[in-house]
Amino acid sequence: MSSPSTSIIVCDQAKTAALLEFNTLVDAIANAAKELDAHSILSPERMVVPLGDGGVLLSMPATAPDIGIHKLVNVQPSNAQRKLPTINGTVTVCDAVTGKIICLLDGPEVTGRRTAAVSLLAIRTLLEQAPQQILIFGTGAQSRYHIQAINALYPDAKVWVRGLDLEKATEFCDRNRELHAHLAPLGDSIPDVDVVITLTTSTEPVYNELAKAGRLVIGVGAFKPEMAEIGKATLDTSVIYADDPDGARHEAGDLLRAGVDWSNVKSLASALVDGIDRSRPAVFKSVGTAAWDLAAARVALAALAAK
Repeated sequence: MSSPSTSIIVCDQAKTAALLEFNTLVDAIANAAKELDAHSILSPERMVVPLGDGGVLLSMPATAPDIGIHKLVNVQPSNAQRKLPTINGTVTVCDAVTGKIICLLDGPEVTGRRTAAVSLLAIRTLLEQAPQQILIFGTGAQSRYHIQAINALYPDAKVWVRGLDLEKATEFCDRNRELHAHLAPLGDSIPDVDVVITLTTSTEPVYNELAKAGRLVIGVGAFKPEMAEIGKATLDTSVIYADDPDGARHEAGDLLRAGVDWSNVKSLASALVDGIDRSRPAVFKSVGTAAWDLAAARVALAALAAK
């Protein structure tokens, strides 16, 4: 709906989801990664401000020659006890030339979809061929978004799901089977998969296997220095890429704990522009940046214009 006085288009969660088709979103993020590397997209470090009892307010702006965005997200962990969403927020989109506000998008939906799209871009870029089997650690909201993204790009891939225990993994697969036909719960074993994606809030590594040629490991969940999902054994034997290497220096707890040589951490843009040696095992660390929200806003605006 829109307000006649301001003509600002307001998109709720369902409408935001409908505007952000995954294939288009992956392409838009690939373009934005190159622009971020060339400094035609500006995305400063996010501001974190305490909110209420144990919550935080996150402020994340980004600008480009065509549009600007400001994502404002509130994270309140205690809402779980209230049976309310843990994350609330909006993405404000404006015209770069006039500064006019164009639309408001649902913040959690943008975040979920663009984060999954970044992982899928990493798979497309760093893996030699389409994955046949993918292992996901985690049974939360971000795992659900990744299942949707995998189904959009790789509908025939088998997806193994590992949770805190086999029961939780089974419940997740049963609950989300309509999103992807090839879901299977997993216990403690590690099958011979092409891709491993960690989507937990763990403070200890959940994956610490020696790197294996042809297997891509993607770390998404650890976004604070005290968090870690990927262990030192994996990181020490891999080429490391990050969506935002500067942000990873402050936020990627798994990389910080492993004491990686930051001069050897490559950007996603470098892989897109210069290519990679796919014979070497790779780890991709996703920490997020408002540049990806800006890419999502572009996709949403194009979809709105096409209606």
